[in-house]
Amino acid sequence: MTPAIEVDRLFAHYGDKAVLRDVSLRVAPGEVMVIMGGSGSGKSTLLRHLLGLQLPTSGTVKVLGVDIVKGRRRSMLEMRRKIGVAFQSGALFSSMTVGENIMLPLREHARLDEATMRIMMRLKLDFVNLPGSEDLMPAELSGGMIKRAALARAIIMDPKLVFLDEPSAGLDPVVAAGLDELILELKATGVSLVVVTHELESAFRIADRITVLDKGEILVSDTVDAVRASPNARVQALLTRKVEHATHNPDEFLLALTRAN
Repeated sequence: MTPAIEVDRLFAHYGDKAVLRDVSLRVAPGEVMVIMGGSGSGKSTLLRHLLGLQLPTSGTVKVLGVDIVKGRRRSMLEMRRKIGVAFQSGALFSSMTVGENIMLPLREHARLDEATMRIMMRLKLDFVNLPGSEDLMPAELSGGMIKRAALARAIIMDPKLVFLDEPSAGLDPVVAAGLDELILELKATGVSLVVVTHELESAFRIADRITVLDKGEILVSDTVDAVRASPNARVQALLTRKVEHATHNPDEFLLALTRAN
C-alpha cells in the first residue's frame, strides 16, 4: 500500500543556514503522525515542505504518491484536492460567514449546486459539533469554535490526508480534549493525519507515531511508548519540559562576539 507521505533525505536551507538535515519519514494510510519539537526545531518548515509551499534543497517528498518537486501540474492539482489543511490561527476569512468559509473549497474545486454544497457544509458543521452556526461571522466565534470551523473546512471535500497545525494551542483542556476526540473520529474513517503540536497530553492521546525534531534533525520517529522510553537526552528534555542551558566554547564565543569588528 502506498504511504500517505514519503520523505527521503530531505535537506532545506534559508540562505546558507540549514534548517532541515537528512529528514526521512513515512506516514501510513490511516495513521496519525504527530510532529513535535521545540521552537526553531524545524517542524513548521517541515510542514511547509509537506504541503509543497517550499521546495527542498535536496531529497524527495511524495504526498499521496505524487512527487511534489517533479510532479506535473495536473497531478499536483489532483493531489491537493485530496488533502485538507487547518492552520494554527484557523485562517477564516473575516468577511465571510462560517458557512461560506467552509464551502470555499467546494466553490473552488467542485462543480456542485448551491443546495448540495450547503448540505455538505451542514454535515461537516454537525461533525465538528457546530450545528446551526453557518450564518455566524468568525468574529462571533470563540477560539475553540474557530478551530472546529477550520477543521470543518479542511474536511469538506472528504480528503484522504489532513494536516493540522497546533490544533489545540491556546485552548482550555476541555475544548482541547474535544478536538482530540474529533481527530480520533477522523482517523476511524481511514483518513491519514499529520498533526504539528507541542501539547504533550494531546500528542500521547492521538498519535500512532511521534516524530521529534530538534535543530532540523529527527531525534526519534516511533510509537508513543517508544518515544516515551527513548534514551535520547534531548527527547527526554522535551517530554519533561526540562530547560537545557546552552554551553559555549570560550574561544569560539569570543570569536563570534568580535567577528563584526
